Amino acid sequence: MTHHTSPKAGTAHASAAPMASMGASLTINGTPHQLLIEPWTTLLDLLREQLGLTGTKKGCDHGQCGACTVLLDGRRINSCLKLAVSLDGSEVTTVEGLGQAGRLHPLQAAFIEHDAFQCGYCTPGQICSAAGLIAEGHARSREEVREQMSGNLCRCGAYTNIADAVLEVLEKGDAR
Repeated sequence: MTHHTSPKAGTAHASAAPMASMGASLTINGTPHQLLIEPWTTLLDLLREQLGLTGTKKGCDHGQCGACTVLLDGRRINSCLKLAVSLDGSEVTTVEGLGQAGRLHPLQAAFIEHDAFQCGYCTPGQICSAAGLIAEGHARSREEVREQMSGNLCRCGAYTNIADAVLEVLEKGDAR
């Protein structure tokens, strides 16, 4: 699409061609998507604005708070730092994709059981980060869980309960 500006008296006609949308194929929460994406669109904005998956939260928009954490090919990432067009062929899992209809993911159930949230804003990122942490196999103790989850901030201070929930799922070995 070309944008034209109206010429002013005595000036030359100006036109500018913006960058065209680019095609990308992503599997999101198990569903394949063929998408047209503007090159500057982050994965976070794609999920929230184009696909309506609003579980992933926009916190700082600088990769410092972890509210936007999702799983990319099974590994946790800050979705606000990834350009969506660079992820062609990737698989993305958001908090909406962790559980099944009528059945919570074990981490979601453990977060509820342990009151691992207060306002809930950071909870989707915390749960996705915990799922990635468990899949990575790096944390086995409370200290390791806290260290590995340190990129996910909770303004309400529910860190003890978050660690309790993650440790329960680790101990049960039921992270699906």
